[in-house]
Amino acid sequence: MQSDSTIVARVLNGDANAFEPLVVRYKAHVMKIVTRHVPYQEAEELAQDIFIRAYTSLPTYKEKSGFKPWLSTVAVRACYDYWRKRYRSKEIPLSELTENHQHWLETAAGDRSGTADEDGLAQKEAREVLDWALARLTAEDRMVLELTFLQGYSGQEAAALLGWSVANVKVRAHRSRKKLKNILSETMAR
Repeated sequence: MQSDSTIVARVLNGDANAFEPLVVRYKAHVMKIVTRHVPYQEAEELAQDIFIRAYTSLPTYKEKSGFKPWLSTVAVRACYDYWRKRYRSKEIPLSELTENHQHWLETAAGDRSGTADEDGLAQKEAREVLDWALARLTAEDRMVLELTFLQGYSGQEAAALLGWSVANVKVRAHRSRKKLKNILSETMAR
């Protein structure tokens, strides 16, 4: 099996077909990143776009950092761009929570008992409510929250993936969390 660096060197020397082993090797890794950040039905197409971006950006690849971390950065930035584009182009119907979500919020706040099935359903509904609330944030706010609070990346790791300074990540994460809390608080008050 050829090393990532050897394959990259072959591609940079004009062997376009040499890139395929990297796609095969890292497809699952890229899909794991993408499915955490974008709707499932969009994941496959975005993953393909990520490999196209990686291929065209190979001249910027620095061997010392490793191909997998570099590809992870390309993937996270593509997810970030996905949300920026989606927020820019979306018509904002500002539809409120469905009656089911409103009912869930009301009962979840007061009812802490339940069976394993109810807990699983509650987790699924909680994720839907969280996704709904995250959709009301900017792309920047959404990505920084997902990376730092939902996926547990450190400020430094998130900064590297997003191409921001650590201070910017910390400040934006703090402000974004406040915005998310306000969105959820307003929803529960209805």
